[in-house]
Amino acid sequence: MMLKPVAEIRDPVHGYIKITEVERELIDSPFVQRLRRIHQLAGAYLVYPGAVHTRFDHVVGAMYVAGLIAESLANRIGIEKEEIQAIRLAALLHDVGHGPFSHIYEEVLAEKTNTTHEDISQRMILETPLKDILEKNGYSSNKMSEFCVGKQASKPRFMNEIIAGGLSADIMDYLLRDSYFTGVEYGKVDIHRIIDSLDVINKHLALDQAAVYAFEALLIARYEMFKAVYFHRTVRAAELMLVHAMALADRELELTDLSVFGKYLELTDETVLQRLTSLDAKSSDLQEARRLAKGFRDRRLVKCVFERVIQRRDRIVEQIFDKASVRTRVVLDLAEKAKVDPMYIYLDVPTTPSVPYTSSRESLRAVILFSDFGRKRRHESTPIDKLPLAGSIIGFMDAVRVYTTSEYRGRVSRATKALLNNEEYMSGISN
Repeated sequence: MMLKPVAEIRDPVHGYIKITEVERELIDSPFVQRLRRIHQLAGAYLVYPGAVHTRFDHVVGAMYVAGLIAESLANRIGIEKEEIQAIRLAALLHDVGHGPFSHIYEEVLAEKTNTTHEDISQRMILETPLKDILEKNGYSSNKMSEFCVGKQASKPRFMNEIIAGGLSADIMDYLLRDSYFTGVEYGKVDIHRIIDSLDVINKHLALDQAAVYAFEALLIARYEMFKAVYFHRTVRAAELMLVHAMALADRELELTDLSVFGKYLELTDETVLQRLTSLDAKSSDLQEARRLAKGFRDRRLVKCVFERVIQRRDRIVEQIFDKASVRTRVVLDLAEKAKVDPMYIYLDVPTTPSVPYTSSRESLRAVILFSDFGRKRRHESTPIDKLPLAGSIIGFMDAVRVYTTSEYRGRVSRATKALLNNEEYMSGISN
């Protein structure tokens, strides 16, 4: 390690992680410590009991991996140790804005405020004592707030790509970590082969052609983890219950009120779940929110009555279910046909690129590959779909699912099959 360590953290995934003085100050702050009380995988522990790791574990791991990448590149292009430190700090702070239950809360936040956890991470750095820690140690809080989400304009592009993108420290850590704690095998990737094969070409991260197989393994591992863990049918059942509970109780509990930032900092998994399960049921919405929260807590989950999984974007998802108004209409139509209150029908359309985003939040379309022949280097930007294995998973992995309570399972199942398998109905709602 090129930096001067002052302490170390024993991590189950990476081993001993040495930390510097400024890293220790940030880690010891209540704003990073808060991440210990936010599960990395929200409700996945109800399916995979070992998945109780937290955002705190992940950001420390991402910091470590970002340091490995920076040090590897330093041996090739001469990155100064001050830049290596900055890269590690950006990785440490990249998820500091996550709310309770991680991306589950973000689904509610996006619906209510059109805000992302990246936006809040930037606010955390600019509006809390994290700013003072950074400034005291010689780092611009404005620049670090941009760098931690991979959007620092004054940094070379490759540095932003270390923080966010298809070759980022973020993805390398969470695949290994999520695989380890869930106990599934898909996320085990040789990240050291990838890291040791990185270079910088035209200010972008580039990969040695000889390590393409390791990069493809990373892409395929991510795809398999989405199928096996992140979009697991029962995992999504638990998460849907939380999403709906938080949305129904949002006004009462002010869960997405960001005007008083101090309130947001108190939101963790345990506090939000306790507030939801203790709601005063003075309205039908609050009664349902409390019922859903208690069902989540006690693992009495809604049941999936319809599922259609699609690898590539096709008409059913792209032209129909992408629109919130159409999703609402489908729920109302299903409720009418099943003679069930629409409150008890949940339409789930989680959509994600089957390959990661770039630091500019676009789907990764190409990777720069290089090869050395003696003293001569050749390189080219290779489309992902031209890679031998990864090309088969390019596109989007879509799932259309309908859930309901045990009480209405039969009625909603029959209604769903009658409508969503009816070409005339599907054609009608797409127009």
